[in-house]
Formats: sequence, C-alpha cells, structure tokens
Amino acid sequence: MPNPSVHKGHRERLKARFLEEGLDNFTDIQALELLLFYSIPQKDTNPIAHALLDHFGSLSRVLDASVEELKKVKGISDHSATLLSLVTALSRFYQVDCAQRVECLTTLEACGTYLLPYFFGRTKETVFLLCLDAKCKVLCCREVGEGSVNSASISVRKVVEVALNAGASTVILAHNHPSGVAVPSGEDVQTTRRIAAALSAVEIHLADHVVVAEGDYVSMVQSGYRLDEYLLP
Repeated sequence: MPNPSVHKGHRERLKARFLEEGLDNFTDIQALELLLFYSIPQKDTNPIAHALLDHFGSLSRVLDASVEELKKVKGISDHSATLLSLVTALSRFYQVDCAQRVECLTTLEACGTYLLPYFFGRTKETVFLLCLDAKCKVLCCREVGEGSVNSASISVRKVVEVALNAGASTVILAHNHPSGVAVPSGEDVQTTRRIAAALSAVEIHLADHVVVAEGDYVSMVQSGYRLDEYLLP
C-alpha cells in the first residue's frame, strides 16, 4: 500500500525549487509534473508525466500534441490537455511580442530573424506576409494562409490586398516547412514569382521569400533565386 508520507510536501518542495533555481536542472518528468499541478490539484502527477513521455517520446512532442491526442493518455483531462497545448502557443506569443519591439528592419537578415518567432511550434504549413514602409519600418505581419505557398489555399489576390491595405512599399513572404527541410520546391519558386509580378503591378516590391524550418530559415534571395525573373522590363 502506498505510503502517503513519501509525497507529503512534495508539491511545495518542487514549486520552491523552481522559484529558487528555475527549470534548468529539472528533468523532463519533473517539469511536466510541476506543470500538471495546476490542472490536477489533488493527485500524484508523476505517473501521468511518465505516461505522457512514454506515449509521445519527448517533452517537445508532448507540448506539440493536439488536445485530442493528449486526452488519449490516461489521467489527462480537458483541463490538462488545454494547459499543455497552451504552453507552446503562449511561448510563440511571447517571442512574437519580443520581436515586435524592433521597429525598423533594414537588412534581409533582420527580416528573417524577425519572422522566426511567428513559426515557433507550428505543425502546419503557414504563410505570413511582413509589410514594411519606404523607410523599412514594420507596418504589420499578417497570416495570409495555411498550406504550402503553391497550394490553392494561398491566394495571390489576398497577398496583394494585405500589402495594399497596410500601405506597404516592400514586403517579405515567409512560410514554414514542418518537415524540417527548408528547401523551396520548384512550385514554391514559380508561385513566389507570380506573387512578385502581381505586387510589382501595384508598385510594391517583394524583397524576399523566407522558408523556415526547425528554428532556422533560408532566404530565397540570398540563396540565389531571382524573384523578378518573369517581370516585364
């Protein structure tokens, strides 16, 4: 029969340790266990943390999992699944907020760095448009579709409308490859050039297309692609 004295004060000790040391010296199990305290108030969360890691294989996969997948693990309720899925989304909010403190982006490298947080933790291909004014001041960064750039869900018209409504002089297109390979396909390149042509027709310059994967990015322009190749002289 379990001895309740073994776990007496365990929650308070783990919380106090986090407040004093942070998470740096915690194991994945301990970090999950601590997080689950806030959705499972009166139960030992250690076995549930073990079950999550056994089921998904790693902490990152636990936090990237959907609510539906999380609830398949014994002991995970709606509240716990929502709390776990909130971690990655809230982390992305934090990183985007930090990035938005930068007002002007004067280089392609600065634009790529600015865009990275928008893709943190995303498991679906998503396309964003970064809009800049004539002095390279950030006007907005808007999601313009889900799916690869060459998919039917990405409307060239929508890209142009977002750029026009923002009053942009220059824009940067960006999308992610959740597969982890930041290499643009031939169709990606062709669609990007069509978007460049449509934007050029309304005097907006497509400066680059950034492909993001695994926390890093590849710039099409810096990789030698000509985005204006099919524009009229």
